[in-house]
Amino acid sequence: MTKNILKVDFHCHSYASSDSLVKPGELVSAARARGIDRLVVTDHNTIRGALRCKELDPELIIVGEEVQTSKSELLASFVTKEVPRDLEPKEAIKRLRDQGAFISVSHPFDPHRGWQINDLLEIIDQVDAIEVFNARCNKAEWNLQAFEFAGQRGIPGTAGSDSHTLIEIGKAGIRVPAFDTAEELRAVLGQGVIEAELSSPLVHLGSRYAKLMKSLFPVTEG
Repeated sequence: MTKNILKVDFHCHSYASSDSLVKPGELVSAARARGIDRLVVTDHNTIRGALRCKELDPELIIVGEEVQTSKSELLASFVTKEVPRDLEPKEAIKRLRDQGAFISVSHPFDPHRGWQINDLLEIIDQVDAIEVFNARCNKAEWNLQAFEFAGQRGIPGTAGSDSHTLIEIGKAGIRVPAFDTAEELRAVLGQGVIEAELSSPLVHLGSRYAKLMKSLFPVTEG
């Protein structure tokens, strides 16, 4: 039976990202244990990990992708066809739109990995949402800037843990009326309530460790 209100983490990574060691089974188990109703798996430039997670728990997992464009990153949900990295933002958006995906913008005001304002303004009318809370932002003000930017333009916001390690899963999300498709998500996201806290900056060490381990040893599925 579908719940009337769902807790959704819109941004997380699995072993399919170069900077994460989290295996699909671990990701699914941790999300369920922490009361997450929907988890968008958004690996860097691939949907391989998300598809494996969805095989394990079709109700929980939404297939997504964090797409590196020539400017910065887009955060997509309900992806059915992988979008390659390094395309111009408008071309990446077109490819996501053509498959009916829901498009948000990753951590737009994080100075280490965000968007230049002119580049962001060029695409703002072509996306569905802005990521207004990313738990991996080192400063709360970067999320506040995104929240205010979205509010000024009447654009709904997504929130996510951006988890690369198990401890981070569910750190940030939104409680939102139930939805099953990208179109339904567009209709209800504006009613969502954010529940979030920043992760410790130390979680970034987990990503560096993952990259090191992958350079030394292959990661097997599990």
